[in-house]
Amino acid sequence: MAVYLSTSAIFTLATSIIWGVNTLFLLGAGLTIFQVMLVNTAFTVGQIVFEVPTGVVADTIGRKTSFLLASATLLVSTLWYVGAARYQWGVWSFASASVLLGLGFTFQTGAVDAWLVDALDHTDWSGPKDRVFGWGGATFGAAMLIGTLAGGFLGQIDLQIPYVVRAVLLGVCFFATLVLMREWGFEPRPLRLSRFGEETRTILESGARYGWRSPVVRPLLFVSLATGLFFIFGFYALQPYLLQLLGRNLVWVVGVVTAASSMASIGGNSLVRGVMETPRGRRSAPRVLALVSGLQAVLLVAIGCVGLFMRTPGLLPFGIVVALWLGFSVLMGVAGPVRQGFINEHIPSMQRATILSLDSLFADVGGSAGQPALGYLAQAVSIPAAMATGAMVLFVPIPLYLAAQRAVAKMRGGAGDGPGTGAVESADGEAPEGDGAPGI
Repeated sequence: MAVYLSTSAIFTLATSIIWGVNTLFLLGAGLTIFQVMLVNTAFTVGQIVFEVPTGVVADTIGRKTSFLLASATLLVSTLWYVGAARYQWGVWSFASASVLLGLGFTFQTGAVDAWLVDALDHTDWSGPKDRVFGWGGATFGAAMLIGTLAGGFLGQIDLQIPYVVRAVLLGVCFFATLVLMREWGFEPRPLRLSRFGEETRTILESGARYGWRSPVVRPLLFVSLATGLFFIFGFYALQPYLLQLLGRNLVWVVGVVTAASSMASIGGNSLVRGVMETPRGRRSAPRVLALVSGLQAVLLVAIGCVGLFMRTPGLLPFGIVVALWLGFSVLMGVAGPVRQGFINEHIPSMQRATILSLDSLFADVGGSAGQPALGYLAQAVSIPAAMATGAMVLFVPIPLYLAAQRAVAKMRGGAGDGPGTGAVESADGEAPEGDGAPGI
């Protein structure tokens, strides 16, 4: 647990130090808002291309190796960003660096969560896993708070400084992972280049069996697709939007708001146990997630409407949008651990990194479509118009979560509304051979 929290904290601190200023950095390098979204789209396209191959690495050579490759790749691509800005290499250089960033994050997505769940099962953890993910979410939020706050103030001095600091911290993360992380509950196996195609087919077949053909997991994949259409655009478009509302070019303010968002997310993490536990038992995770998704959609549509109806810059529209965004962040803090715990209950150990990567891939597909479309709308009309329009897609997950709930109830013979607690089932309703579900 300590290794998971400490390495995750360093990694998040490193990656988040640019999150609050990335759009401002790219705009300062001469890109338009549409080009910024194209660069971000290159990132998600890179993730789509590399999700399955990096899943092979995580499920064969090991989760630790995958995480080490993530830190090293992100370090190189971050320095590439600095060079592209300093020497004016242009939008296509930024796009190429973003593809490499996508590769780096695919080495990390799925692998770390898979490592944690395997380790919990190996040590006979008997508590709900959403509680552990809640602790991880709080650690993520705290590290993000520090990182984004520091990035905002460093960016006020020079927008390139946060990127240099990020590269240094990624180096620290690499060596911390190398020394501290051990593979528990998972047996690494060699991966030969001659067998890479075969391993990839095996991974894809596992993804189809335990992901696409699972009546519980499949709706969650479409949820990721729907939310991916908006979330990345919304996060990065918020940065220039806030400065437009404020009417002043204060980079550090964006860093403070992003840090406050992290604090709100931590608050949401702390609410997970209270939200899920009742005197009569645990609430249904999909129903909680459906409610949260609807509330998120309402808040985000309202964020866009503020800019549409309050066109004069000032503290009032700025303050309203910040308040709405913090409310959205609280809901994100609740939804993240609940969703992580729920999807992991329905994935067998040997395919865990694969299915989690498949889930990320669906989000990347959504982001690859949503960012250029909403980016074009933001440039042609306005950022608030794009925000309000894009946020409507967050109503889509509601029926998908409820479909997952019905699938759980059917698998359990209609007994109750709580999350599934039995063996992970395959598409034909039988438990996978030799591998039960993670304990609860």
